[in-house]
Amino acid sequence: VQLQAYGGGMVQAGGSLRLSCDASGRTFRAIDVAWFRQAPGSERESVAIMPWRGDRRYYADSVRGRFIISRDNAKDTWYLQMNNLKPEDTAVYYCAAKTNSASVYMMSNYDYWGQGTLVTVSS
Repeated sequence: VQLQAYGGGMVQAGGSLRLSCDASGRTFRAIDVAWFRQAPGSERESVAIMPWRGDRRYYADSVRGRFIISRDNAKDTWYLQMNNLKPEDTAVYYCAAKTNSASVYMMSNYDYWGQGTLVTVSS
């Protein structure tokens, strides 16, 4: 599976961006997908997770209520809609996917990663 993330950019606080991640290389439906981010000087952290089974979504406390993860199986793409952005959301955002049955919560379980897209939120 090859992943390509895009949609980042610079926005003022309170603004919105939508990130996209295109997947190619294998059947898209049976994989768990997620977004992670890494701010300067910080470790990479989970932002939003969407398992392929069921309708559940998982969000970091810092983004819950502002970010929405979704997917379009027909396009082999998933998204991260980011609303009411804050300066602390500034980071490189990575999309990730996994095909194994291991926990969706562990970053190390994700097999495939996009190259990252930079989001900068100014105050």
